[in-house]
Amino acid sequence: MPLAVVASRALLGLEAPPVQVEVHLSGGLPAFGIVGLPEAEVREARERVRSALLNSSLPFPAARRIVVNLAPADLPKESGRFDLPIALGLLAAQGAIDPARLAGHEFAGELSLSGELRPVRGALAMLYAAQAGGAEQSPGQAPWAPASEAPPPRVPGLGSGGRRFVLPHASALEAAVAGAGPAGQLLGARHLNDVVAYLCGTADADSLRVPAPATPRRPRGSAPELADVRGQAPARRALEVAAAGAHHLLLVGPPGSGKTMLAQRLWGLLPALDPEQALQSAALLSLDGGFEPEAWARRSLRSPHHGSSAASLLGSLAAGRLRPGEVSLAHHGLLFLDELPEFDRRALEGLREPLESGCVHLARAARRLRLPARFQLVAAMNPCPCGHLGDTTRECRCTPEQVQRYRARLSGPLLDRIDLRVELSALAPAELFELPPGEPSALVAERVLRATACQRERQGLPNARLEASALEQHCALPGAERRWLAEALARLGASARSAHRVLRVARTIADLAGSPRIARTHLAEALQLRRALGGA
Repeated sequence: MPLAVVASRALLGLEAPPVQVEVHLSGGLPAFGIVGLPEAEVREARERVRSALLNSSLPFPAARRIVVNLAPADLPKESGRFDLPIALGLLAAQGAIDPARLAGHEFAGELSLSGELRPVRGALAMLYAAQAGGAEQSPGQAPWAPASEAPPPRVPGLGSGGRRFVLPHASALEAAVAGAGPAGQLLGARHLNDVVAYLCGTADADSLRVPAPATPRRPRGSAPELADVRGQAPARRALEVAAAGAHHLLLVGPPGSGKTMLAQRLWGLLPALDPEQALQSAALLSLDGGFEPEAWARRSLRSPHHGSSAASLLGSLAAGRLRPGEVSLAHHGLLFLDELPEFDRRALEGLREPLESGCVHLARAARRLRLPARFQLVAAMNPCPCGHLGDTTRECRCTPEQVQRYRARLSGPLLDRIDLRVELSALAPAELFELPPGEPSALVAERVLRATACQRERQGLPNARLEASALEQHCALPGAERRWLAEALARLGASARSAHRVLRVARTIADLAGSPRIARTHLAEALQLRRALGGA
């Protein structure tokens, strides 16, 4: 039969639309053409597949006209993931493989010239998207619901009809470590001949099965110890509140006051990811090739340089090729932006949407994609260009105009979306050595865990993500406290968004105190934790 069809999948962000690899052999002048909107690396598969077949002692139809169609034709195809299905399609079209054996399987893998299978980028994301219903989704629909909604339930089996996925061994092992597939439906091969032997029946599926993953551990890793921070009690308290309620945090202070040191220790206070969050985070990291099995179930910590562009922070989509930005790679983790005003203005303004909605939309003329970006922002900045405004140990050299221009790099709407804004003061070396060590991370993390468990039981999500409609139910105030808060916000000139964020922070403070209701002391502390840079 001169025509063979092999099932595979493309990868467009977190979408995994199915692709039919159709291989047709005909008479005429020898040629090898690939159609169906392939990118350069897909077109180069002609040379890789030819050499891989010949070096694996498998037949190649050199005297025939070969046409490979990657359907649907309007879907961009990129990377070397289609090498394996193209090679198998050529073998099936020649009769070297029974085409019926290809049914019920999906293949992806890059071939070396010797026939060895190399891992493909985003294998875990592809499997997760298929597991979440990728075969049935529309081309422009992401496999996950918006961040304000619950994710779709996990379904048994991978993809539609419980198909088997045949991947390079390293990619299959990565997916198995993350628990992305049940035993028997995820197969890994090291060489093209291994796949051919399985399809020809000379080897059974057990020869391609990857080891069953052990129960994933949730290591805290080498998180910096909070006890190393001496003094700075307000900032330490802000760290605890931020960890307990998933609130965004901005630390403002002179150089050497401990801003970076404190921000790095927030990571060690956060509770462990649940299995669904861990799989989502791992799938996003696999898009960038940054998933490490030993870091499974550990929250990601991203620290981009302040010279990063808007595309590197938010993601880019060009010629059908998506590169997730730092906001998506930090999904369910921390995004640490040091020297915040030094970032490009466009990049900072681009953070406003994901900070509010938990997702980022990338749009180009031919395609629109949405990536989850439910990260927790922790940022640090100096109070002025020289950094010593308000410093009691050194004199500030900046004029009021310079200070105003420096702070104007952060727009009001962006600052309004940051729940906690805390000022730090510089400590003299003699004072630093006399202060006792701070409270250890383990004790603070224990209080954070109790507070997060309370929120999960009460409303099912962190306080920072409470919608306005839920504030009346979970953050209700008695008449006296309501009037007091309204007067305080009016004096500070706060916006309606600020009022909601103060309520969310006060709810977290009450949870840390074990209080079922929000008291005036909780409201006062919430207001105090938003006073840096003259805000409310």
